[in-house]
Amino acid sequence: MSEHKIEDFITEYLAGDTQKNALEFVAYLRENEIQFYRDKNGYWEDKLYWWIKCKEEYFCFILINGYENGHWGIWFEDGGSDCYANFPVDKQIKEIAWANVDIFKGDCGGGQCEGLRKVIFGKLFESLYRTLMFFDNPNAEAVECMKKLVEIRKNDIFKKNY
Repeated sequence: MSEHKIEDFITEYLAGDTQKNALEFVAYLRENEIQFYRDKNGYWEDKLYWWIKCKEEYFCFILINGYENGHWGIWFEDGGSDCYANFPVDKQIKEIAWANVDIFKGDCGGGQCEGLRKVIFGKLFESLYRTLMFFDNPNAEAVECMKKLVEIRKNDIFKKNY
């Protein structure tokens, strides 16, 4: 039996605009030759969770139907770079990104919070998780922002020694 693709799970567990937005984002990642790795170990063993990589560097993670039925979530990180710091983007992209910054708000749940300080599109944020932004069930506008985040991070990765 062949391994199911992320699209299979999106179609099975998500509906309506939620499904449409998830499929659009995954299609965008595939068009950009981004790799998907399903995590089936430890905590993630029985969850629909993927590591998203480019040139062996992680930059986002996708969870389908994880915390709430019919939802999907995407965490973005920058791999320790400052690629999102002052990159020029329009006001709408900034506001959507800022609204989804992943601020530490309590128990770290096993030490996941490192209290990062980062500038994201010109604005300083403190007490961030290792993942800088978290999009919970993103709408179409948020998906456009996420595509821009992918573009920025992918270009940052390709600037390195690859």
